[in-house]
Amino acid sequence: MKLSDFDFDLPEALIATRPVRPRPAARLLVAQGDRVTDRHVADLPQILRPGDLLVINTTKVIPARLLGQRRRESAQGPVSAKVEITLTEPQPDGSWRALAKPLRKLATSEEIVFSAALRAEVTERGAEDVVLRFNLSGPEFDAALDAAGQMPLPPYIAGRRAADAQDREDYQTVFARTPGAVAAPTASLHFDDALMAQLRAMGVLFAEVTLHVGAGTFLPVKVDDVRDHRMHAEWGQVLPEAAAQIMAARAAGGRIIAVGTTALRLIETAATGPGEIAAWSGKTDIFITPGFHFQLADGLMTNFHLPKSTLMMLVSALMGRARIMTIYSHAIAQRYRFFSYGDASLLLPE
Repeated sequence: MKLSDFDFDLPEALIATRPVRPRPAARLLVAQGDRVTDRHVADLPQILRPGDLLVINTTKVIPARLLGQRRRESAQGPVSAKVEITLTEPQPDGSWRALAKPLRKLATSEEIVFSAALRAEVTERGAEDVVLRFNLSGPEFDAALDAAGQMPLPPYIAGRRAADAQDREDYQTVFARTPGAVAAPTASLHFDDALMAQLRAMGVLFAEVTLHVGAGTFLPVKVDDVRDHRMHAEWGQVLPEAAAQIMAARAAGGRIIAVGTTALRLIETAATGPGEIAAWSGKTDIFITPGFHFQLADGLMTNFHLPKSTLMMLVSALMGRARIMTIYSHAIAQRYRFFSYGDASLLLPE
């Protein structure tokens, strides 16, 4: 498989920089087998069936983007310059891995001041990121980060506008509970409390899992042969209750539909065999490409993805590459809005 197999031309005008309101007003492309219909997320109660189970990701996005001043002493006196930090992963000792701009100018032992309350020391600098030790920990760190940080919007949005107060609400799901993600599980952004209540009332079931989406989700694939790509690892957890709910729904004849690629990747990681899943916790670097044998997922609700991305490979694995390219051609022709703040698709292979 070549990277070019997953490429397509996307007009820039279709890249959404704000979500529609209310959330379920987003358009929904429903691809069931060979059929494509144009609907809205609000139509899900007419599309899903009683007994279907939606797997949702309860991760909560932290305001991981920080703007600060790096400071160090030199022979000519104190040196200060602006630096942009995006936290990516907490470390066992309480420090954080982070992306930095400009990375090459950062030095170990250098201090970065983000606010009156929050500062950090660079303890390591690698080829792609740094490790930071903050002056605060626990609830004090969480409060300072909430005050100083911004929502880490994807590069294709951040390059067009700065994050603002509205993104604190827009870039968070209504069922976010477990802090740790630095990117939102964006298919879930289309749900609100009223839609959830409607679906529950008609007999649609929900299983909650957690996968902390990392900044690696935005990293480009740099190899021509996609089999050579190394997937980023993300921490996830499937509790015994969620595994039991999924097994019970499948036994009763319900479809297992993942809301978002993160939920799908997690349940396929936790699968113990065809149609079987057990409680699981740890880091997953599962890379789903055409030829993958799905153990649990009967369908996927997801937004529209970047050309040549690992997520294009995932949806191609679910629907077939030729079929997904036809679906995306339809979406572009019908002016669907793309990426994190864009519209959604419901992909049902059969």
